[in-house]
Amino acid sequence: MSAVFRPVCTLLLGLLQVSGSPAASCRDRIPPHDQVARVARFVAHRCDWASMATISSHPPVLGQPFSNVFSVSDGPPGSSSGVPYLYLTHMEVSVQDLQVNPAASLSMSLAQTDFCRLQGFDPQSPLCAHIMLSGSVVQVNGTEAEFAKKALFTRHPEMIDWPTDHNWFFAKFNITQVWVLDYFGGVKIVTPEEYFKATPYRKPH
Repeated sequence: MSAVFRPVCTLLLGLLQVSGSPAASCRDRIPPHDQVARVARFVAHRCDWASMATISSHPPVLGQPFSNVFSVSDGPPGSSSGVPYLYLTHMEVSVQDLQVNPAASLSMSLAQTDFCRLQGFDPQSPLCAHIMLSGSVVQVNGTEAEFAKKALFTRHPEMIDWPTDHNWFFAKFNITQVWVLDYFGGVKIVTPEEYFKATPYRKPH
């Protein structure tokens, strides 16, 4: 990227304009903050990992919130489904929590990308868009598992070589509520219907 184009791209990001495609040089152009569902879809598609909170089933934090990091993908780059998929093993402590109580919360932030850094936004700033998803984690099979495999392995190719004796399986975060913080004025709530109806990128004319 040329020295001239870089500040222009950064300025456009700061103005929160929407144009181009996911493959464009300035693909971090977040949707306008009044298009809340699209912002949520944008964040979910741009982030490759998430913090997932479960209700711990392990002493000495039994019954308390327990947050852990997981690789996620809602589809190959440019092919957003909106569904966060995960590659899990029952050997993992948080997955053991989910076996007792499948309810969980998933958080993703554009601080995980270069968007907030380029704008000078602190990760806690409302302008550094982030989403909090409520729901549960369920295993997927069949054609959905095949899509989850493609979604995850294209973004996380290291997974292909993870130990087979860990009995990995594909799962999805079943969304029941979406919370969005991307601007001043407090958190905004998006229904699952609104969320899945939206698209992260504006379709070309």
